[in-house]
Amino acid sequence: MDSAYRITPERISSLQPGHIFVFGSNHFGHHAGGAARFALDHFGAEWGNGEGLQGQSYAIPTMEGLPSTRAAVDRFIAFARQHQEYTFLVTPIGCGIAGYTAQEIAPFFADAKDLTNVYLPESFLKVLLRK
Repeated sequence: MDSAYRITPERISSLQPGHIFVFGSNHFGHHAGGAARFALDHFGAEWGNGEGLQGQSYAIPTMEGLPSTRAAVDRFIAFARQHQEYTFLVTPIGCGIAGYTAQEIAPFFADAKDLTNVYLPESFLKVLLRK
């Protein structure tokens, strides 16, 4: 793996100031399990808020299908471009409870891999760098 790419740590238990935990959610913001629950319990995610910046976290809805997920990722990338003051640590969104694979989700992040303030999971980068 090229060291020029920023890789999200596999386990995130705390965040530095200005770091944002990016997790998969659902449209209703019911953060009941997985990374969403962790964001709710530790990083300021808000119950009932299914997308966007919340405390030191950013929700991307993944449970409503791939076209909806892609649109939400596009909104996230636009947000990250506009907010260089933050460092975004993207978890493998959609690859847990939502049931997708890195091969399905990673291409949505192609425009984020070169953003200096966005870290991606190694599984996503492996897919993106194969292309």
